[in-house]
Amino acid sequence: MPQAIVMPKLGNTVESAIILTWHVGVGDPVKTGEALCEIETDKATLEVESSATGILLARFYEAGDEVPVMQNIAVVGQAGESIDLLAPPPAAPAEPITPSVSSDDSDENPDDKVFISPRARNLARRKAIDYGEIEGTGPAGRIIERDIRALIDQGVKVSPVARAMLESGAYRIADERAANRRITKSDLAPSSPGDSPELKAIPLTGVRRTIAKRMLESMQTTAQLTLNASADASSLQSFRARLKSSDDALGLRGVTINDLLLFAVARTLPAFRELNALYENDRILQHARVHLGLAVDTSRGLLVPVIRDADTLSLRALSYEAKRLADACRNGDVMPDELAGGSFTVTNLGGLDIESFTPILNLPQVGILGIGSINLKPVEGEGEVKFLPHIGLSLTVNHQVVDGAPAARFLAQLRHNIASIELLLAL
Repeated sequence: MPQAIVMPKLGNTVESAIILTWHVGVGDPVKTGEALCEIETDKATLEVESSATGILLARFYEAGDEVPVMQNIAVVGQAGESIDLLAPPPAAPAEPITPSVSSDDSDENPDDKVFISPRARNLARRKAIDYGEIEGTGPAGRIIERDIRALIDQGVKVSPVARAMLESGAYRIADERAANRRITKSDLAPSSPGDSPELKAIPLTGVRRTIAKRMLESMQTTAQLTLNASADASSLQSFRARLKSSDDALGLRGVTINDLLLFAVARTLPAFRELNALYENDRILQHARVHLGLAVDTSRGLLVPVIRDADTLSLRALSYEAKRLADACRNGDVMPDELAGGSFTVTNLGGLDIESFTPILNLPQVGILGIGSINLKPVEGEGEVKFLPHIGLSLTVNHQVVDGAPAARFLAQLRHNIASIELLLAL
């Protein structure tokens, strides 16, 4: 019996995923546990494995398509078995698009719809192909990329140079009448007046698209206030040096200054629950436990995994969990649930020699701490001025629900805890 391969439900907050690439083609043999395709959610990149052994009988979606979770994306079975009952419903896989209308058929009903994948639609528009009258070969008659390419090969001849320029995305066919003959480089123009051969068009998809949307939403829907201060980092540096030279059996050599700062934040927040909170649906939700978000820079964009119950972890356990989550983010195998549920976030740009900055709230959280670099700061005491190492701290709060005074008190306590990090560890 044929078995459907479904788009997995990757956490409670993920509604769809984009197929990045297929590893097997229709007709290829597959085994249980074999990776069939790679997918990208708005948070992570993962592989979908086969749940059966047999032959890949069908692929209902192609690379570039965005598919709802729990939707059938392929079928594995034996040669000759029917897959009709496993095909996705017509309304689910396709996006209704109004077909292009030329001047010769301007009285065509504009309400007529065709189903076409985003990848196929972009290719058709880039090469000035009218897809309104063709029949798709995808599920439920959906027009997919191979249908557009077949139409191109049948009716349009393109020189190799012109084809490469078109497929780069930076050029378009300047005159649609060129489609009636062989298209050469001279028939092309930049995709828009501002385009040039030096520009590279990068579609905003996946994680990058989510980051763009959430950053704009954060700035538009909250009243963000940033407080800047610095903390004496002398004890921080000396204690880190001692850990680095400690007995390897203790498992503390890998503890970093950032781990010590995460520990200080996690142990300071419980006394300031107004900052360890969320604001959504006109309600303030204060957390008793600290679920600490850790901003991680990856090749795919900024990800924020969450260290659960960070206020209950030892320094060694917190350091281990922070490294595990950061590595998972950079390797692309972090789980979506590990990127949700944070109550406060820490982002560190000190390693890039940034002294202070304005971190943007990670909604619906009401607080985020930015950590800067360590620099010498003149401090007057006992009749003389000394230059002591200080670390920059930038606290952004949602001023809608967090007043400046409690935010300043939290920052003051955090500065004290950082300056006396060894005493904090003894509590």
